[in-house]
Amino acid sequence: MHHDSAGVTAVTGIDWKALGYLTSIVSVFLLGAIAWPTPDEPPWHLPVLLAGMATSIVGMGCRYKAHLDQQRELKRTEAKADGQR
Repeated sequence: MHHDSAGVTAVTGIDWKALGYLTSIVSVFLLGAIAWPTPDEPPWHLPVLLAGMATSIVGMGCRYKAHLDQQRELKRTEAKADGQR
């Protein structure tokens, strides 16, 4: 039986998207460390900084989850297509 190799191939190895999101999360902490308010700054700066850092990290997590969901759907679709051949 001949299998068609023109379909989507599974990529193994480094998950570059995950690595990119992890790098972005590290950058959030580094930038937050530089922006950390000093005692003479208004008291509202710290909660706003922390909220900004948290929402950025949560956003990256949501995008990565969407990526994983999309990869799972692609695998399901490929498996279904292979089963119909």
